[in-house]
Amino acid sequence: MAGRRPYSTVPMAPMIDMIFLLLIFFLVAAKYRPQEDFLPFKLPVARGADQSIVKPEPLTVQITPTETGCRVQIAQIDTVLINDDNIGVGLADLMKKMKNRLLDQKRFADDPIEIICDPHVKWQHTAEIYNVFFGAGLTDITFRMTE
Repeated sequence: MAGRRPYSTVPMAPMIDMIFLLLIFFLVAAKYRPQEDFLPFKLPVARGADQSIVKPEPLTVQITPTETGCRVQIAQIDTVLINDDNIGVGLADLMKKMKNRLLDQKRFADDPIEIICDPHVKWQHTAEIYNVFFGAGLTDITFRMTE
């Protein structure tokens, strides 16, 4: 057996080590993306093409006291008197005039409304007027601070 070459084998342990090292590298380096359709989202409401992107000026509602209740002036155009005797009638008239003013000025429910309240107006009247506006779906109602 002098002319015979010794049987040589390829060492498998370093090759297996290298395969495991590559496997671990790819597992660690991989970037897993989360499923894209599982998050809840809300699409914005479609609006007409004539809607501007900029928020419009607020619609002013001025409340001043009277001897029997208060006077509400919408955009210095419409005036509604609310008497202490029958507040419901005055509030219904206010909401009707407010609806007409919003339609005339082509405003939406999320357009800003600014309430300017005289310091001598009864708190009950201010709260009732705010509740009527909010109950009608007007969502952006603010109060102007007066001194």
